[in-house]
Amino acid sequence: MSKLNTSWQIAAQAAHDKKGTDIVVLNMSDTSLMADYFVIVSAQNIKQAQAVADNVSEYLKKADLPVYHKEGYSGGTWILIDAGDTVIHIFTEQEREYYGLENVWADVEHISFQGE
Repeated sequence: MSKLNTSWQIAAQAAHDKKGTDIVVLNMSDTSLMADYFVIVSAQNIKQAQAVADNVSEYLKKADLPVYHKEGYSGGTWILIDAGDTVIHIFTEQEREYYGLENVWADVEHISFQGE
């Protein structure tokens, strides 16, 4: 985690470390008042989505970054974590395809994240 210094980088790496897949970061800074970045992650099932959410929260807290709110954890098909300037969306693969957030925000910069 030494090279990671922004909340989106830390969240994306935490998701990657729990085997989250297809990690995409949307630069929302010119588009949204609610967050500068959206981190979108796929998980194979609800248990993995919850594990990814737990890891993201843990990494952010270890970096002294806020986790203001977490929603959808018990259902687990779409978990949202509000980390202030970054909002993390963790989807099961089917839910991600259904909602298509990348398509909704197709006009913003998409940053692919491969992990360290």
